[in-house]
Amino acid sequence: MRHAMNGPDRVRHLHTLGPDGTNLQAASHEWLRRRGIEGTVELHSSIESALEAVPDDGQHALVACAVYPALHTLVFGNLHRLHMVDSFIMPTHNMVLATKGVAVPATVASHPAPTGLVPAGTEIREVLSNSQAAIECAEGRVEGCITTIVAAQNHNLRVVRDFGAVPMVFTVHQVLAVGVEDKQLVAAGAAL
Repeated sequence: MRHAMNGPDRVRHLHTLGPDGTNLQAASHEWLRRRGIEGTVELHSSIESALEAVPDDGQHALVACAVYPALHTLVFGNLHRLHMVDSFIMPTHNMVLATKGVAVPATVASHPAPTGLVPAGTEIREVLSNSQAAIECAEGRVEGCITTIVAAQNHNLRVVRDFGAVPMVFTVHQVLAVGVEDKQLVAAGAAL
């Protein structure tokens, strides 16, 4: 009966990376839309901080991205409380190099995942999300950023290069309901 407390059909609330304008925010709304769920999406400063804030009643899940460099740590470091229950492909927002006005930025803020889009020879300042990169640029702490077209527009940045949308795998990780026995978790993990 405890298995009834877990599984993707129980999920009603998604938690993912903010601030507003991230690809993960868009993917979370898309997952709810595809499943016909009128749920909520809450944004956090990092996936890891979201995990600490999410209730463990089986109705909450984290949404991550397959290219997130620390995804393996999120999965294997939390097998006792998280299970990947779904994945899906959707295009990201267009990914862009944006600035406040300069044509060739000397410093660029970027989440670790898309740093391959930063022009060669440019100093990279890593931040926690694509939207945070746009904020860093808009507030003048860097000259440019790798961000989404949505975040660039939200912060009135100039798009220097548009890399287009990227087909992406997004993953859904349910925070397990308290009370699931350890041997059930091991059995479920072994099936993966």
